[in-house]
Amino acid sequence: MNLKLLNILRCPACKSNLICHSEKADEKGSIIEGSLECSQCHKNYPIIRSIPRFVSMDNYATSFGYQWNLYKYTQVDKFSKTSHSEKRFFAETKWSKESVNNNWILEVGCGNGRFIDVCSSMDCQVVGVDISSAIDAAGELFQDRENVHLIQASIYELPFADGVFDKCYSIGVIQHTPDPKQSINALPKLIKKDGQIALTIYERRPWTPFYGKYVVRRLTKRLNKKVLLSAIKLASPILFPVTEILFKIPVLKNVFKFIIPYANYTDMTKLSIKQRYEWAILDTFDMLSPAYDSPMTEASVRKCLENSRMKNIRRLANPGVNMIAVK
Repeated sequence: MNLKLLNILRCPACKSNLICHSEKADEKGSIIEGSLECSQCHKNYPIIRSIPRFVSMDNYATSFGYQWNLYKYTQVDKFSKTSHSEKRFFAETKWSKESVNNNWILEVGCGNGRFIDVCSSMDCQVVGVDISSAIDAAGELFQDRENVHLIQASIYELPFADGVFDKCYSIGVIQHTPDPKQSINALPKLIKKDGQIALTIYERRPWTPFYGKYVVRRLTKRLNKKVLLSAIKLASPILFPVTEILFKIPVLKNVFKFIIPYANYTDMTKLSIKQRYEWAILDTFDMLSPAYDSPMTEASVRKCLENSRMKNIRRLANPGVNMIAVK
């Protein structure tokens, strides 16, 4: 943990300053092992493997920790040798490289850090928060990037002072929290005046409950995660070639994608077949395993942002509910 984090960290229980106790540090003074003690309520939060921990390791997001530690390299551009994550990041934030210069940027639900890889390549400080052990995968991948700061915490008890971030983004995460509306409401207070929030959330429409993945999720979300992943791997030698054909049929492909809960991205032509096969297994597990998956309407997302006094709210032309708002 870089000590500059102390300037923005606060006790999630009482919002008081934190005191750092170091047990092991590297040659640059960053804390590898130690703890953070609240100056008022005296609660202690451990620093383990350079990451401050404000939650227990066992929580509703354990499936994400499991998948991202197994597939930590799969969707990170620098390892896949593609630009899929970079293109998605800029499409769903509409930020330019120049606009983030000298900014403090918060990512909520960073997982293994596929978007941190993109954001931290620019001249900014990036704070990635995740409730799951996926934060350890990110810690391994970005341990050499001095502008990356990782924290394990809940979106409902974020350990930051108010108004310390220039920008905040969360891509494909909010719907996987227990209360998506409360999750959105937790973010605006952390942003500076004229700061910006970018959110992408699965969209709820009248036909959403009939989507194939929501039908099978009634069972799969209750399965042991190792059993589920093994089942997906077992079915993939059949599902992958079948969807390779069905998901390319003009007009009908959208029907098949709606019915068949398998994430074969046939339009990602820059990925090799081997890479797409791995992405298909990973993202099929990602859609079937989470404890929560609650899509939202555009109206609901907009109302949450408006109630939090966000302005200039606009929707971008991307899949899901992709909203940009300014404080």
